[in-house]
Amino acid sequence: MHLSFIILDYWASLIVFGIALLFYYRYQVADTMSEREQPPKSIYDFTVKDILGDDVPLSSYEGKVLLIVNVASKCGLTQSNYKELNILYEKYRDQGFEILAFPCNQFAWQEPGTNEEIQETACTRFKAEFPIFDKIEVNGKNAAPLYKLLKSEKGGLFVDAIKWNFTKFLVNREGKVVERYAPRTSPLQIEEDIQKLLGSS
Repeated sequence: MHLSFIILDYWASLIVFGIALLFYYRYQVADTMSEREQPPKSIYDFTVKDILGDDVPLSSYEGKVLLIVNVASKCGLTQSNYKELNILYEKYRDQGFEILAFPCNQFAWQEPGTNEEIQETACTRFKAEFPIFDKIEVNGKNAAPLYKLLKSEKGGLFVDAIKWNFTKFLVNREGKVVERYAPRTSPLQIEEDIQKLLGSS
């Protein structure tokens, strides 16, 4: 009889331990998944790679007005956009304005070069002094997480997908995407919007 109680007590303890272990792992896994699944709340949550392959936390641009552009070297819009982006950058960089250029080869394969070739084209031929980042995809399953956020905050006409090179996103000092501009909207056409965000209009 005494042995039966010992066995019963053993199994009861084992069951309690098993239930406790089950709950522990259940909530531990749930918490971990919850942390992983939490979507970024702002562009400052991202770290991207620059054209040299170095990590750049976008939080380093916190408090600045940003113009984020997907660029290409062999597009009909390339020369005019780089020219006007340079004008804006030279004019407003000291007021807290930054241009973040992300090369992309998804549109008619107009950015086919290596990062070194892209840097040579952008910085030597087109005289860009603003930051150039690693080549990325902006649409599809391999789209950069940053661009997924940009598109979710400011969708396009009919569809959210980026339609062509030199689509532009304007971000305020709080990291909020305030406007999206079509590829054929020239940089100088949005100068007034930039001035308003900088407080210099």
